[in-house]
Amino acid sequence: MTAATAGPARPGRDRHAVLLPPPPGATRVGGQPRSTAVVGGGIAGLAAATALAERGVDVTLYEREAYLGGRVGGWSTDLYDGTTATMSRGFHAFFRQYYNLRSLLSRTGNPPGRLTGLPDYPLRHRDGLRDSFRRVPRTPPLSALGFVALSPSFRWRDMARMSPARALPLLDVRVPDVYAELDAVSAHDFLASLRFPAAARHLAFEVFSRSFFADPRDLSAAEMVLMFHIYFLGSSEGLLFDVPDDPFPTALWDPLAKHLAHHGADLRLSTPVENVSPTADGAFTVATDREERRYDTVVLALDTAGLRSLVGRSPGLADAAWRERVGRLRTAPPFLVSRLWLDRPVDAGRPGFLGTAGYDSLDNVSVLERWEQEAARWSARTGGSVVELHGYALPQNADPDAQARHLITQLRNVYPETREARVLDARHEWRQDCPLFPVGGYTDRPAVRTPQPGLMLAGDLVRTDLPVALMERAATSGFLAANAILQSWAVRGHPLWTVPNGGRNRLLRRLGRGGGGGVTARVGDLRD
Repeated sequence: MTAATAGPARPGRDRHAVLLPPPPGATRVGGQPRSTAVVGGGIAGLAAATALAERGVDVTLYEREAYLGGRVGGWSTDLYDGTTATMSRGFHAFFRQYYNLRSLLSRTGNPPGRLTGLPDYPLRHRDGLRDSFRRVPRTPPLSALGFVALSPSFRWRDMARMSPARALPLLDVRVPDVYAELDAVSAHDFLASLRFPAAARHLAFEVFSRSFFADPRDLSAAEMVLMFHIYFLGSSEGLLFDVPDDPFPTALWDPLAKHLAHHGADLRLSTPVENVSPTADGAFTVATDREERRYDTVVLALDTAGLRSLVGRSPGLADAAWRERVGRLRTAPPFLVSRLWLDRPVDAGRPGFLGTAGYDSLDNVSVLERWEQEAARWSARTGGSVVELHGYALPQNADPDAQARHLITQLRNVYPETREARVLDARHEWRQDCPLFPVGGYTDRPAVRTPQPGLMLAGDLVRTDLPVALMERAATSGFLAANAILQSWAVRGHPLWTVPNGGRNRLLRRLGRGGGGGVTARVGDLRD
């Protein structure tokens, strides 16, 4: 991979963004018709279906839910007053490094997909410390230096106790090397080794690890360090982000569904797949409770539990070793999203999104009417606020109702004006379907290509060996799966972009790779 000097325009402000051109081939499928079944209508499945349909492939997308978008989907719910609102599994930040996801959304003609920027990414600790990314420079290493200089959580006496040598792996993050170096260490142990001030560790680093819905003790340090690279030291796009200006279906997926239909894709919602079976001539049959259909190729774009279940019901797929690897995939702990319709507004100065630390299980607070048109209309009509609370990595055996009550209690500590507010209506989503990236689990993670020709995987659980994560990993893996299928038919795939895979300048790379016996030796110390 090399930085692009020609070809497609760069997708953002970072001149070091890396272009991954597809292999050459025909512009569309010609001659014999080709067909693909995409199982799963989340971001990964939609990316794969879009990439294939645009090249003339006959695509059928199967989705068990009645809506598209997967974990970023939405559905209608009837409120206390007889009106209808859109409920979802909660807030998602669309960072400007999400080049391939934004490319997918730009297909709708609203580049990129009716996203609007929030003015800040504020963080607040219960002790009163506050951090913000609004004034932090976006270009590394000024981004890190600026954050330290502006952050009240970094004090000079704390800085003297830090271990800068332990932080050297942050300066030159490369995939897949970072997994060889740090996958055997937990995010918690790596952070502790840096000796960062406790408040800074909570505010500046655990925010990244908890984005995976996992306790830092259970998360691979490699995943957290990769996140730090993607958003902070490896990219000049910065840590500010965009959000859809309306609920996910309206702003994102309904327009993309029309784009897919325009290209002939068959979208089958509320249609779970029972099993997938290879045929003797190299094709596949996909069975639902209604019918069985034949396809040339298949993309499995499911969440962890869904993939394990479908592969378990499809014993003919790939080989035993691959099926066992899929069976070992784990889900992150449960999380809770509580959305409250309050009878009065939160203070006008409250941000649209606030990350929190030290408030027990409460990880962030969103005020939806700050950016979402549907919520803004409800707020204008009633004079109230639509507030959303997230609690990540909750205890496995926790009582969801008790946890929901506790989140509301913590909200009243964060925003005291809500103590007098009456909850007119509420929805609580208790879920456990995000992938877990455990310590030492990288080499066992399945990749996009499987041992069986014509069968591909896609999703944020999939190993890509590229510097991508979360929603961007889902979108990228979907495009990679489609590109692999197209390549097998001598059809050109789609160009992809990533943040730089490595330190941004020679000095940072030398620091990241040099001194003290190398990164491997330093990581070895953490295991002792």
